[in-house]
Amino acid sequence: RVGTGPLPRPGTGPLPRVAPSGPPGAGQAERPGPAAHPRRPPKRRQAMLFGRPRSTVIRMGVMLAAVLVMIIAALTGIGPSEPSVTASVKNFLVAWETGNYAAAASMTSGPPVVVARTMRDAYSQLGAQGLSLSMGRITVHGDAAVARFNASIDLGRGGRPWNYQGRFDLRRQSEGWLVQWSPSVIVPGLGPGERLAVLTTVPGRAPLLDSGGHPLILKSQSVEVGVRPDRVADPAVTASRLAKVTGLASSEAAQMVGQILAAPPNQFLELIQLAPRKFAHLSAALGRVPGLTHRVVIKRLFRSTVPAITGAIGTEAAKELIKDGDPYRPGTTVGLSGLEQSYQATLSGTPTTTVVVQNAAGRRVKVLKTWPGTRGTPVRTTIDGRVQRAARGAVAGLPGSAAVVAVQASSGKILAVAQRQAGGMPAVDPLGGRYQPGQAFTIVSSAALLSNQPGYDVNTPVPCMRGFTLDGQLYSNVPAVSRLGKPQFSKVFAHACVTAFAQLSELLNRGELETATQQFGIGEPWRLPLRPTAFTGSIARPASQNEQAEDAVGHGTVQVSPLNMALAAGVVDSGSWHQPSIVTKPTGPTLTSGNKVPTRLKTTVVGQLRQMMADTVRSGAAQGAEVSGPALYGQVGSAPVAGHKGLHAIWFVGFRGDVAFAVLTFSRSASFAPAVQLAHHFAATLPRS
Repeated sequence: RVGTGPLPRPGTGPLPRVAPSGPPGAGQAERPGPAAHPRRPPKRRQAMLFGRPRSTVIRMGVMLAAVLVMIIAALTGIGPSEPSVTASVKNFLVAWETGNYAAAASMTSGPPVVVARTMRDAYSQLGAQGLSLSMGRITVHGDAAVARFNASIDLGRGGRPWNYQGRFDLRRQSEGWLVQWSPSVIVPGLGPGERLAVLTTVPGRAPLLDSGGHPLILKSQSVEVGVRPDRVADPAVTASRLAKVTGLASSEAAQMVGQILAAPPNQFLELIQLAPRKFAHLSAALGRVPGLTHRVVIKRLFRSTVPAITGAIGTEAAKELIKDGDPYRPGTTVGLSGLEQSYQATLSGTPTTTVVVQNAAGRRVKVLKTWPGTRGTPVRTTIDGRVQRAARGAVAGLPGSAAVVAVQASSGKILAVAQRQAGGMPAVDPLGGRYQPGQAFTIVSSAALLSNQPGYDVNTPVPCMRGFTLDGQLYSNVPAVSRLGKPQFSKVFAHACVTAFAQLSELLNRGELETATQQFGIGEPWRLPLRPTAFTGSIARPASQNEQAEDAVGHGTVQVSPLNMALAAGVVDSGSWHQPSIVTKPTGPTLTSGNKVPTRLKTTVVGQLRQMMADTVRSGAAQGAEVSGPALYGQVGSAPVAGHKGLHAIWFVGFRGDVAFAVLTFSRSASFAPAVQLAHHFAATLPRS
């Protein structure tokens, strides 16, 4: 044990001499002779312990005790001191660490009630979740002593603990050693009338940018709900009721209490950020929470120009934060979907946490500790602001739900994604939707025919019948096709004749349509850094000729998204399929799963497909889409929307210049007109370069 006091000093001198029983020479005659040598003292007999003289053992014990004291002092950093000093320091630190503030206060020179309250308040002001104290070196000078200790405080914010070294003075009093009270006993630098505070500053969320460096999240109103701490009568009640209204867990409410207690008392503290619509919905319930106030600010949080790409942003009450166990911090934002979720760590950065001393007015007096945070890093996307504006303008005000997806044909970069949901209709999912493409898929069917049938070209006569039956299955043209006489293949393509392609499918074996589908990237494994990720398209291997005919006309097992079909149009424009991408800096995980890149189409096939798609716009089913200037190429399609009786998916798939795109709109009619008009509006407003 340390500090047991000096060992008692044992007697180590020689044993006393024993005197003779009579005077020298008594009763004896003196003998003459040479001078006598001085008499040697008689030999002393010493006590023996364990085979050694007792004095030797005692000296060894003293030396061993001294060595032990030196070793203990070296290991603990505590020098020899009065036993009562060590005991006093230890008892004080134990009482403090365990939260027994009354007991700790009784060991100080200060007023017990004041000291206990000050120690308790310091713990709550820090929002501490745990405290660990350990003894350091103790030095004694007469009736005065200095004790050093090490403190480690868990600030409860998911970061590293705050470690510091403290010290306090002690004085010997009649009743023992007392800690000389001062607020600096708790933390060096804390003075009378001052308080501790932990300030957490969350950096503003970095933006998602388009290819030109412009933010994709626009400035809009945000409502900050919060408090002025000095006006909150009971922080626990305020926090628990606010948590209940906004859906926060009880653990978050407890952390909110710590934030209220730690914040400057006379400044607004934001606790929850809400979109204006959400605030309006909760305003009545929020009004019943004591101590709350709010303010309206302008931030880039809730309004996106490309929501399908950016995704949504949540704030402090987001369930995702609770689920991930992230600590509650005012000002926190979290991506809920899209790129905002995929690049959450990049965009959000990390908070700066500072432990400070404040005066009674809430002003910062000194900084005790800072953990620097990092700013978020912007993420640049492939979205072209000019193309995106054209897409948004095209879908605005339409009577039905619609979407436009545009890509750069030569690279696969996604240039624009716009969507609109009409009342009473389901929304069109431009990236993850799974829809039958109808006759728009005849781009793929035609590529299979032109690639595998020798002598078959755009001029080959192909009948377009009103109805065609294959293995008992009736195929008809929806919408109806006017009489075409004896049309060539290019003409039945331009008028999207279902019966013609159902019949032509008999010329293909099962592997040929599958190969063509792969060349257009449908069903190929690729991935965008989006949550949820985009659909890659799918088609099953047909088990019969009838199933192949259904697939050839874009029904059956074929499922695609508008993005899939925009990429398919890009194959005709550029000659080969290009994997889609959405992020340029930092790069996103868009690589395929090790599969071979789809083979290029034959040059002759590409040329004939372009001719047929040009005819569709000039004189075919998409004639209303034609625009002046650079030529527009396209194909149309119509198919039922699964799960929605009487609702049709109407397509236009095409390209102009290096911009390949797909238009999909929902309509109660099977007519191609809504998609054709939408394609015309979009193509006409595309930038020329």
